[in-house]
Amino acid sequence: MGVPLMELSGQWADLLPRAKQAIIDVIDSGRFILGPQVAAFEAEAAARVGAAHGIGVANGTDAIVLLLRALGIGAGDEVICPAYTFYATAEAVAAAGATPVFADILPDTYCLDPAAVAAAVTPRTRAVIAVHLFGHAADLDALAVVCRRHGLALIEDAAQAFGARYGDRPVGGIGDAATFSFFPTKNLSTFGDGGLVTTNDAALADRLRRLRFHGSRDKKTFEEVGANSRLDGVPNGSIRGCWPSASRSAKR
Repeated sequence: MGVPLMELSGQWADLLPRAKQAIIDVIDSGRFILGPQVAAFEAEAAARVGAAHGIGVANGTDAIVLLLRALGIGAGDEVICPAYTFYATAEAVAAAGATPVFADILPDTYCLDPAAVAAAVTPRTRAVIAVHLFGHAADLDALAVVCRRHGLALIEDAAQAFGARYGDRPVGGIGDAATFSFFPTKNLSTFGDGGLVTTNDAALADRLRRLRFHGSRDKKTFEEVGANSRLDGVPNGSIRGCWPSASRSAKR
């Protein structure tokens, strides 16, 4: 059984000439994986969400898995995530070797209830994943209070929320790090899979870049077991060539 189809051609109609040219530019450059187009997109995307670093990866699920690994979270650890979210949020926690712990959501935003998160914290808890579901921003201030109290990492899962705002701040640059997905049905989409991690932590960004490339900085010295999760230039070029003039935003 295939993936249910959505009619996506309409959202690209006005942008298609620019998207095609952006993809041709990547083809002409011969730099199909990572490369200057990806580096430029990483910097521009990070700037748009108010983060210092952007690390492109193969998809949004990998973004969460690699971020958890870069934070040193794995077997024996717990990560709190919403009971109502797409499967990949909890799947990524399990793929990193940790245990997902589900907390309830608020009825008005469908995002994590900070009181439920506080009640779910145990000595094994290492992080909280706040999913900005359907473009609704989670209550990051209240969640940050809980995380600071217990020494937890606050991760924003902004796969469905590029362009959304929390008050006067864009989501994706508020927590310790954030993850994005550019699957074709997302509000910032591309021709294929793609993902991004944003953070203000330079050391964390450096480890993420290493982990996405087989644990190596230079393809010669391999410092740890990483993954093959690099952002391709061709679908990425379609994003960079067609930045939306307006993104759906949600405010709290």
